[in-house]
Amino acid sequence: MTVTLAAFGTAPVPAQIAPSQIPPARSTPPELNATDLEVFLDGLMPSQLQREDIAGAVIAVVKNGKLIFAKGYGFSDVAKRTPVTPDATLFRPGSISKLFTWTSVMQLSEQGKLDLDKDVNEYLDFKIPAAWGKPITLKNIMTHTSGFEEVGRDLFVADAQHMHSLDRFLKDYVPARIFPPGVVPAYSNYATALAGYIVQRVSGKPLSQYVQDNILTPLQMVRTTLVQPLPNNLKPMMSSGYNKASDKAESFEFVEPYPAGSLSTTATDISRFMIAHLQNGEFEGKQILKPETAKLMHSRLFNTDDRLNGMNYGFYEESQNGKRIIGHGGDTMYFHSDLHLILEENVGFFVSYNSAGKGEISPRSLLFHEFLERYYPYTPPAAAKVQSAAEDAKSIEGFYKMSRRFDTSFASLLTVLGEAEVTLNTDGTISIDLAKGPDGQVKKFEEIAPLLYREVHGQEHLGFRKDASGRWEGREEFPAIVFQKVGFFENKTVNLAVLIFGLVVVSLTLLFWPVAAIVRKHYGRKLEYSRSDCRWRVLVRLVCLLFVIFALGWAEAISMANDITKLNRLSPWIIGLGILGHICLIGAIIACFSGFRSVRASKLSRWLKFHAVALALAAIGLTWFAMRWNLMNFRTHF
Repeated sequence: MTVTLAAFGTAPVPAQIAPSQIPPARSTPPELNATDLEVFLDGLMPSQLQREDIAGAVIAVVKNGKLIFAKGYGFSDVAKRTPVTPDATLFRPGSISKLFTWTSVMQLSEQGKLDLDKDVNEYLDFKIPAAWGKPITLKNIMTHTSGFEEVGRDLFVADAQHMHSLDRFLKDYVPARIFPPGVVPAYSNYATALAGYIVQRVSGKPLSQYVQDNILTPLQMVRTTLVQPLPNNLKPMMSSGYNKASDKAESFEFVEPYPAGSLSTTATDISRFMIAHLQNGEFEGKQILKPETAKLMHSRLFNTDDRLNGMNYGFYEESQNGKRIIGHGGDTMYFHSDLHLILEENVGFFVSYNSAGKGEISPRSLLFHEFLERYYPYTPPAAAKVQSAAEDAKSIEGFYKMSRRFDTSFASLLTVLGEAEVTLNTDGTISIDLAKGPDGQVKKFEEIAPLLYREVHGQEHLGFRKDASGRWEGREEFPAIVFQKVGFFENKTVNLAVLIFGLVVVSLTLLFWPVAAIVRKHYGRKLEYSRSDCRWRVLVRLVCLLFVIFALGWAEAISMANDITKLNRLSPWIIGLGILGHICLIGAIIACFSGFRSVRASKLSRWLKFHAVALALAAIGLTWFAMRWNLMNFRTHF
C-alpha cells in the first residue's frame, strides 16, 4: 500500500533478486522439510533482524497441503520482551489483504453475480465519471489497469474516530483517470477498495463480514480479520509496529480503504489461505473456489511485455529460478510482508516483519532469494550478444516517471522527484539510479535480447518498448507499474535546476538587501535612484519575500502531509498557498517588468542589469514550477 507521501512508491515491493553472483546449480539441493528449514532460517533470521534493526518477524511455509514450518523471530513488544509466535501474534500484511478481496470477487463471479467484463458503474450507487470512451471493468481493476491516478490522503488515519465509511471514502475521493482502462498498469489502492465495495453491494454484507463468512470461517482462520479496530479477543495478540526496533512502538494503523490493506492475521492462519489456493480452492474438504475458478485466478490476464512477469486475476507473477511463482507483497508504515506461491512445487512461503528497519535493503526479498537458492538452485543461461546493444542503450537513456503517480494535486511533486534515470555504462551495460543492491551500489544490466536486459550476476530483468504514442516505456519484473520516458520539461534535473536557481536568486536578493544598506551607510554612499526606481526596487524585493514564504509554506505543508495526525489541518494550507501562488504570479509579472526597465536604463551598471534579468528569470522559473506541479490549483484531495 501507499502509506504517506514520503513512502510513496515503496509499496508493495515485489521480491527482487540479490545482486550477488548466483552459485552454480547443485545436483542435490536439500529437501524442503521442517528440519532443514529450521536449521536454515534459525541461522539466517536472528542476524538479519539484528543487522537491520527489526523488532520481529514471522515465517510460514506450506507444502503439499500441509503447514511444514511456522516460527516467530524476535519480539512483538520490544519493551516487554514479548516473543513473536506463529499462531498467537497478529501481523498486518498490508496489500496482501487484496488477495482476500480478489478471492471474494471470483467467488461472486463463479456464482454469476458479478460479470468481470461489465462496466463497474452498473454495480455502484454513484458514478465513476466517463473518460477515454471506455468503461472500467473488474478485470481492469484486478490487473491495476483502471487508469486512476494515485490517492494518498486518508489511506491511513490517526485513529478510529477519524475513520469514514468505505462508501464515503470512495465517493469523496474519486481520483482522476490519467490512462485509458486496460492499457497502462498503475497500481491502485482506490480501485481495489472499489472492488471491495462492489462485493459489499452485491452480497448485501460489509466486505469484512463477507470475507469472514466465505473465506475465514471455511478455512478456520479464527485469528484473522479485516475489522478495525480489532475485536476485543484479538487485541492482546496484536504485534506492535516499529520504524526500527530501537525506536518506540507505534500505534495500531487504521486503513480507511480497508479492502486494500486492513488484514490482521497470524502466520498459521494465512498458511491455510495459501494451502487453499495451492490446492485449487480446497482446504480440508472445504472449497472456497471451484477448481476451474482457482486455476483461472492464477492464470495470466494482462501483460505489457510477454518476456516479463504479468498480472493474473489479482495475484501477480514473480517467477524466478526457473519456477512460475505468483504472489503479492504488502506494506503498511511499519509492517512489511510477502506471500509467494510456487505453483508447480505446491509450496507457499509467507513472511512478515513488524518493522521497516534501516531501509537500506529489502530483507524479505533477500530472504526469499536465499530460500529459492537453497531449495531450487538455478543458473540462468549465458547472455547472448546483441549486435544493436550500444544503439539500444543510447535510445533508452534518460529520465522515466512511474505510471503509479499523482498527477492533479501538489503531490505530483513526487512524480518528478521520483523519476528514475537510465544511463549507459562504459562497459556497455545500463544502470538505473534507483535500482541498488544490498551493498548500496547501483545495479548493472546487460542486454540479452533486443531491449531486454538482465542484471549482471543476477536474475532481475528490465524490458523496454515504445507505447502507442511512440514514447519509450520501461518495465521491471513487477507487472503493476511501468516507467514512461519524460520530455525536457518534465526532466528531474531540469526541474531541480529551475527550482534551485529561482530560490537561490530570490533568497540572496533578500539577504543582501539589508547587507547592502549597511555597507552603504558605513561608507556614506547613497543609492542614485529616482523615487520611481526606489519604489520598483522595494516592490521587487517584496515579490522575492513572497516567493520565499510560498516555498517555506509548501515545505511545511509537505511535512504535514507525511504526518497522519496533521492531515485534517492540511486543506486550509493548500487553499492559502494556492492564493499566495497566484499573488506570486502577479509578482513574477512585476519582476519581469522591472527587469525590462532596468535593461533599458542607461545609468545602471552591467551588474545591476544582470541581477534584474536573473531576478526576472528566477520569478518566471518559480512560477512555472508551481503551475506545472500543481502548487496553485487548490486541490485538497490527493
